[in-house]
Amino acid sequence: MLTITLKPGKEKSLLRRHPWIFPTAIERIEGKPEEKNKPGTTAVVQSASGQFLARAAYSPKSQIRARVWSFNENEPIDHALIKRRIKKAIAYRMAMVKGSDAIRLIFGEADGFPGLVVDWYAGKQGHLVCQFQSAGVDAWKVPIVQALIAETGCPNVYERSDASVREREGLPLIIGTLAGNEPGDETPVTENGVRYAVDIKTGHKTGFYVDQRDNRRLVMEHAAGRDVLNCFCYTGGFSLAALKGDARSVISIDSSGEALAIGKRNVQLNGFDPAKAEWQDADVFKALRAFREQGKSFDLIVLDPPKFASSPDHVDRAARAYKDINLLGFQLLREGGLLFTYSCSGAISADLFQKIVAGAANDAKVDARILKRLSAGADHPMTTSFPEGEYLKGLMLHKA
Repeated sequence: MLTITLKPGKEKSLLRRHPWIFPTAIERIEGKPEEKNKPGTTAVVQSASGQFLARAAYSPKSQIRARVWSFNENEPIDHALIKRRIKKAIAYRMAMVKGSDAIRLIFGEADGFPGLVVDWYAGKQGHLVCQFQSAGVDAWKVPIVQALIAETGCPNVYERSDASVREREGLPLIIGTLAGNEPGDETPVTENGVRYAVDIKTGHKTGFYVDQRDNRRLVMEHAAGRDVLNCFCYTGGFSLAALKGDARSVISIDSSGEALAIGKRNVQLNGFDPAKAEWQDADVFKALRAFREQGKSFDLIVLDPPKFASSPDHVDRAARAYKDINLLGFQLLREGGLLFTYSCSGAISADLFQKIVAGAANDAKVDARILKRLSAGADHPMTTSFPEGEYLKGLMLHKA
């Protein structure tokens, strides 16, 4: 058994049930050499005085040296725990998520699976898509997949463990079928009455931004009769929601021609009027500046950029980018218009993001009212002891 002993005073975060242990907190690691070198080994974590603190997955190469499985000394890390937690996580989603067959079933630490993401597309005839982002869940991959299949009745499981975080764990990038059939080029899902084609094999994340479900519905509810601009649109999630909500027009901008092509097919898939939808393959910052020079304006603007800050080291640079894009958004927004603006950078806190947006409104010399603070849906819960789980934050603003 591997034992991790912390330095004096370094047990405080674990006593608050925070699930991460960093190298600077560790006094010594005791165990067999093969255990010390094997990613995903289960270790007992104890204080300097020998008090039991947790059972955790050890990762010898990661800056997060161990991730907690359980704070309960009497709870072994075994197949029964895997089954029990998956059953509980899925039951919660079935109770909380309505109107969609694109659902996040497992959301990492919030469900007791540090570093695991599982999305379910298109029900029992569709696919479960998994991202094993840490050494601990990677070591338990087989029983996790077996439990997912047993609990959902969906036999098709595809792996998208291709995020850079795996390399920081000392793990190889992996994409491929884990069980059942390989997904087709596009998997159709339905959300709030809108059909979307999802590219499971090569699309962003697991193929779709499941986390924006509630926010797409909010745009749908406010789109009627408005000229809409959707920036960083990817395959048109917000664009399709706006068209479903009877927007007068929708301009969608992204720098990926392949994503835009799926967006166009999504318009056809739903039978929407293609004359209302314009798709631009362009750099968003340059396109918005061009719109400003042309004197264009819009009634509703969505700003949903990619992650500008991948770590705390990039916060200053990211803050400048967020301010720039929101300044342009306010300048293009008509009086009485709505701005939906987001950050998916975990290193940017909700408070900091609001300050950045407020600075952009001030520089644009506009009065902006915060109507709602926005976040991911109920299938992306955040625990009180792990605020890092709140990566997506947003604001719905009104230009007075």
